[in-house]
Amino acid sequence: MTTCGEFLVKQLEAWGVDTVFGIPGVHTVELYRGLPSSSIRHITPRHEQGAGFMADGYARVSGKPGVCFIITGPGMTNILTAMGQAYADSIPMLVISSVNERARLGLGKGYLHELPNQRAMTAGVTAFSHTLMSVEELPGVLARAFAVFEGERPRPVHIELPLDIITADATHMTPAPRPTVRRPAPNRTLIREAAGLLRQAERPLLLLGGGCVAAESEARALASALDIPTALTINAKGLLPPGHPLLLGSNQSLRPVRNLALEADVVLAIGTELGETDYDVVFDGDFRLPGRLIRIDIDAQQLQRNFTPHLAIQGDARVAMRMLLAEFDPREANTSSPGARRTAAVQARLNQDFSGWAHYRQLFDCILDALPDARFVGDSTQTVYSGNHLVELDGARRWFNASTGYGTLGYGLPAAIGAKLAEPARPVISLMGDGGIQFTIAELASAVEARVGIIVLLWNNAGYGEIKRYMQRRDITPIAVDIYTPDLLAIARGFGCAAERARDHAHLAELLRSASEDRPLIIEVQEAAPFHP
Repeated sequence: MTTCGEFLVKQLEAWGVDTVFGIPGVHTVELYRGLPSSSIRHITPRHEQGAGFMADGYARVSGKPGVCFIITGPGMTNILTAMGQAYADSIPMLVISSVNERARLGLGKGYLHELPNQRAMTAGVTAFSHTLMSVEELPGVLARAFAVFEGERPRPVHIELPLDIITADATHMTPAPRPTVRRPAPNRTLIREAAGLLRQAERPLLLLGGGCVAAESEARALASALDIPTALTINAKGLLPPGHPLLLGSNQSLRPVRNLALEADVVLAIGTELGETDYDVVFDGDFRLPGRLIRIDIDAQQLQRNFTPHLAIQGDARVAMRMLLAEFDPREANTSSPGARRTAAVQARLNQDFSGWAHYRQLFDCILDALPDARFVGDSTQTVYSGNHLVELDGARRWFNASTGYGTLGYGLPAAIGAKLAEPARPVISLMGDGGIQFTIAELASAVEARVGIIVLLWNNAGYGEIKRYMQRRDITPIAVDIYTPDLLAIARGFGCAAERARDHAHLAELLRSASEDRPLIIEVQEAAPFHP
């Protein structure tokens, strides 16, 4: 007999799933029955939150949904934080959980792992949640999930299988073909109207968000064709390469870019929420767009959030860019064009603002000199906050972190593991703080076990340094921020990692170049000199 759990594995394998993150438990062991005979690799985190963060990092790099097998009850409550981060950042994640037998659902009799309603609990962090009531439903529900991932704004999907369904007979089932789903194309008339506004613009501005990461070549061509200064959200970093004459970086919260936005007569925003943590990270409400705003987004509701557009266009970002490009003659960006001169003036003012950050710039220059192709996966920590403004990389999906949107702590380590699994050949650097890494430090064991050679750059300021400064700026006596910091290098070595403290930049570069491909390396960088004045 082929059980439903075995059939599920076959169906996932048929649809291209190659990695699953999960922790076996008495309520999920039947999901594991079919894994040994499949081509799917199973990665075992040490906490279900780690499973979700790993799936998130894997999805951001691969473009495919990260898949998790999660137990009833505590497994679901543990993964909710990771699902929240993925929901906020529009990351495809398929969370498959068990749930009590159909006859026991919602009775409140104290069955193992029982919750009143798992689906209701996931409502705020999923595109949808579904309880499978028969084996025959499974292909259709999975098809709905992949329709979300591939045909609309991607977000987590939760499917729960009652224990009696997981073990039910599915011998009569055969894997269904993967559905072909395409995101909607924008209305051509509206695209032409947008093109007309952009032709008439004297001071245009382009804002690109994470919804554009699959349209790297189109984004570069569009910026050049329009000769338009371009700002990128954190999740859109790399769409324009370092040194591009039209690149403003991810500095929309800083006054020079805000002034450019105030002066812009037409603003084109594609695939961006125009949300607070990308455009107003100083939280003063002073990012404004008084000019005509053209918004293009896959999510019709998002088109009306934060800033009301003059022209709203629903559709896929990549298709929209291609349609816009058809309305303009192609041209190469050059430093003497009007758009490039406007950009250069802003960049000169930004460089003055960044003059006090020379130590962070030197740190990142050192890292990129040693590992120029590195991918950076970050937590909420000082190196990430500074790098969001300073670092530019050639290629999308090379810089992402949890400092924007939902803003969880502990993300950087497990998400880096998922990113490395998705593209093993590229170096992956996890930017963590000594406070944040303690949220998920157990995942070092997962990395050692899976032979994942990530590099953790651990910024150690002996506590919650950024929160301490935040309290001090508001004349609040610091409390609960000068926490006890253990010997993190000794702990890392205990997990089986290589671990060293960098003495200076030369030593840091040496450590980076010597990193193993199949063993995690933790490099502690102390905030004190020589890394901080």
